Amino acid sequence: MTRGWEADASSPLRRRLGKSPEELGTTGGEQGCPDIWELENGDVAVIGRDLTDSYRGRLPEGVTIAPDERLVVIPRRTAVAAKADTPDA
Repeated sequence: MTRGWEADASSPLRRRLGKSPEELGTTGGEQGCPDIWELENGDVAVIGRDLTDSYRGRLPEGVTIAPDERLVVIPRRTAVAAKADTPDA
């Protein structure tokens, strides 16, 4: 099966989008820090809580999660803080 997009695991993290977890008060120290990063190739990496199993049985119609994908949840304030660094188009 051909996909319309494939993740490039070799693309390095380039810059944080938004504020650091410390600035937002969402850090768990060594326990994890929700974050959003732009990759060198322009794709976006999200560090968050893996809730794939919690959502898999109750996804809206037309939404699927492939076996090699995960549904990741981040705090709203992390996404809002990244808005200024995210292009409109």
